[in-house]
Amino acid sequence: MTALTDDTLAVTPRAMRDEMIVFVVMAALLASVPFTGIYPFFVMQALCFALLACAFNLLVGYGGLLSFGHAMFLGTAGYCSAHALKVWGLPPELGILVGVVAAAALAIITGYISIRRQGIYFSMITLALSQLLYFIYLQVPFTHGEDGIQGIPQGHLFGIFDLSKPTVLYYAVLVGFLGGFLLIYRIINSPFGEVLKSIRENEQRAISLGYRTDHYKLVAFILSGTLAGFAGSLKVFVAQNASLTDVHWSMSGEVVLMTLVGGLGTIFGPVVGAFVIIAMQQYLASYGQWVTVIQGAIFVICVLTFRRGVVGEIAHYFRRSL
Repeated sequence: MTALTDDTLAVTPRAMRDEMIVFVVMAALLASVPFTGIYPFFVMQALCFALLACAFNLLVGYGGLLSFGHAMFLGTAGYCSAHALKVWGLPPELGILVGVVAAAALAIITGYISIRRQGIYFSMITLALSQLLYFIYLQVPFTHGEDGIQGIPQGHLFGIFDLSKPTVLYYAVLVGFLGGFLLIYRIINSPFGEVLKSIRENEQRAISLGYRTDHYKLVAFILSGTLAGFAGSLKVFVAQNASLTDVHWSMSGEVVLMTLVGGLGTIFGPVVGAFVIIAMQQYLASYGQWVTVIQGAIFVICVLTFRRGVVGEIAHYFRRSL
């Protein structure tokens, strides 16, 4: 993974200033969406996947751990939140909490199993665990199999905000995304994040300095899975359903695609990549199955011409940290 991140700029006051300026601009643009006439469902869906891609990027872009199973966290949190909201009748904030806790517990278990291996072996173990969960969710009664959990009530957040209103729901999802994004940004720029980057660049050297690298990688895996679960819980309120699509291996592939298109190891790259992929699915839907072919072609072009991803190339050209 170092090939895509070997020219990452060091964390400096100037770099942090640039990043915060871009963050403020991004937040302002997203906050203005309800006043622009843009379809809010599209943006809310893109925000959920952007948070998922950012969580995945925390693991692969800064930890050097390529997971092919991040869909299991998205889908598990979605199913648990949906069940808590529809069957248990919990309010939205507790429904989200149930999903996040379930994703965190799953991340602890799967991380403990998979983190002992490296490289392609780690990736294959995460893929196998994800597919195992897919078939479990296909059979257990509470997921309703291929039908999924439909008609999930949106309710009132904290007993005040009516999430059945599109504008209120949009800003609730936006706040959730921005909060998750800032948490990831803080993790990346913390001492823990610096150690994680050193493990990505040269794990043996990090071990020689006295760091217990397996513990750091496990914590990174748990944080990434928990944040991916948070994205899954938010998505439940947007789509009002939880289905097997969110647990399927193809969803994990889409997350990889989003991150690589936007820029692996960049802060804003996964956000851009998520919006690009979701926009393609939204506006090219009339082409049916050809959407997948078009996505594949764009992926090949990006790999061949934009080795660092869209944001990565822009950051490299202007020598800015993005």
